[in-house]
Amino acid sequence: MDRNTFTGLFLIMIVLGAWFYFIKPSDAEIKKEKERIAADSLKKTAGNQAAVSTPAATLPTVDSAALKGPFGANITGTEQTSVLENEALKLTFSNKGGKILSVQVKGQQTYDGKPVILFNGNENKFGLNLNIGGKMIHTNDLYFTAVKNADQLSMRANYAGNQYIEFLYDLKPNSSNVGFNINLNGLNQVIQGNSVSLNWEATLLEQEKSGKKEQEHSAPYYKYVNESPDHLNVAKDVKEELTEGKIEWFSFKQHFFSAVLIPAVPFDKGNLEVKVSTEPGKIKWYGANMQLAFNQLATQNYAMKFYFGTNKFSTLKAQGQEIEKQVDMGYWPLKYINRFVVLPVFNFLEGFGWNYGLIILVLTIMLKVAMSPLTYKSYLSMAKMRILKPEMDEIKAKVGEDNPTLLQQEYLKLYKQVGVNPLGGCLPMLLQLPFVMAFFFFFPNLFELRGESFLWMKDLSTYDDFIKFGFSVPFIGDHLSLMCVLMTASTLIYTYFNNQISGASGQMKYIGYIMPIVFLGVLNSYPSGLNYYYFLANMLTFAQQFLIKSMVDDEKIHKTLQDNKAKPVEQKKKSKFQARLDDYMRQQQQAQIQQKKK
Repeated sequence: MDRNTFTGLFLIMIVLGAWFYFIKPSDAEIKKEKERIAADSLKKTAGNQAAVSTPAATLPTVDSAALKGPFGANITGTEQTSVLENEALKLTFSNKGGKILSVQVKGQQTYDGKPVILFNGNENKFGLNLNIGGKMIHTNDLYFTAVKNADQLSMRANYAGNQYIEFLYDLKPNSSNVGFNINLNGLNQVIQGNSVSLNWEATLLEQEKSGKKEQEHSAPYYKYVNESPDHLNVAKDVKEELTEGKIEWFSFKQHFFSAVLIPAVPFDKGNLEVKVSTEPGKIKWYGANMQLAFNQLATQNYAMKFYFGTNKFSTLKAQGQEIEKQVDMGYWPLKYINRFVVLPVFNFLEGFGWNYGLIILVLTIMLKVAMSPLTYKSYLSMAKMRILKPEMDEIKAKVGEDNPTLLQQEYLKLYKQVGVNPLGGCLPMLLQLPFVMAFFFFFPNLFELRGESFLWMKDLSTYDDFIKFGFSVPFIGDHLSLMCVLMTASTLIYTYFNNQISGASGQMKYIGYIMPIVFLGVLNSYPSGLNYYYFLANMLTFAQQFLIKSMVDDEKIHKTLQDNKAKPVEQKKKSKFQARLDDYMRQQQQAQIQQKKK
């Protein structure tokens, strides 16, 4: 080290030494700082003692008078959690309110691979509202004492002495049901009124790929005694008073999962409320208030049970009390077709253990085979109309288009002569239409398809976003479903060949192309399983028509029509349909004559 460097370091040390000397705190300042550190240490120690479990939370400072009032010892406390768990559920309880804090449905995952948590956190409320001494007590705000014993958990809030409220939870092995008992002991002298209100509020979390579609299939359900289940509006915020009878059960239903509360004795009355959530990751907020009869008994017990689990039809049906009707099977008569025809066949095929894509294929084939007589009749009727088209064109050229009534009369004469029903091709198609529409409700609400993959479709219960735009396109959305595109293309091709069979012309020739384009926008966000079914139905219809075409001889049909035409008209029996048409045409002709006279 040279002399200049040494001199510089020496001067720096002198400056630092002087700085430390002049800034050194006085004895009074040192004493004050030691007192502050000791106080902080005491606070930290107290905080650590309070944090017994997950996470510590204390109520704001309360009036000392309140601590001496009803449940005064339970007004303040530290929040702690307890867990009951089996093969189906993991339930986390909070001593604050003595409630179920969160529910995990085991064996199920969200669309992004996370555990399915129906609700979670202190924004969910559950408890009794009691009128004690003219003051409303909300047990959701009280701190209960938790005692766990094997598969049971007792939550107790003491009023005084042997007077208390107890929530008793019971979770049996491998069960989705949670036994729940409310015990009011010795409170008959302090609770005013003849009823107790049970309040439950929960924000249901997003589980599916499309939050919008999940909202469309989520709503609170309820059932009056001796009536069918009903539900609140799925599209908007609404509150409904349930006063038309005793309430057998109610549920907070999501698309594929439900939280149901079933009392042993029906609720006297109540109300349900729903609010659509706009927050990311949340679907809807549900609220329920139910009235429990209070008989002023020294020991009052209310037995109930929760169901937390999937909306699989067979699982809900096993619960009894028509809870399975939460699964939307469509309107009448579609729900009967789905429930008593489609679902049993689907369950039968499911028993073979096949991939669900294969099950849908076999189901579609079975339906098409069952409907083949109607398809054949429809094809034959359209073939007759196509063969008659040249004669109809001759009539049109002869009569002209200025007199549509006369033109229709001439057409009817031709139909009667050859023995053709102009609606013969439509009626068989109309008979098949309920089955086509039934699947529109069946597949979107079928839990069995959830998370099941087939070909490129990772989940048959939601759309396959083969192309993601990254932005929203009007009418289409933010993606394009490949299966929906294939379904639309097959429908357009089917329409083209159907026009060839029926001989459609003019505007009727192009109207059929509009609906497939509309369906592209409508069904683009619907489950790929539904679009897959419609695609298969179109493909199988092509196969059926090809087979029928090979069996139908146009020349033979033409000869039969001409033979019918050659027969005397008197020998032909007039159908009811033809009689109605004749009456209608006569009325139209008379109306035209009266109009000309004016």
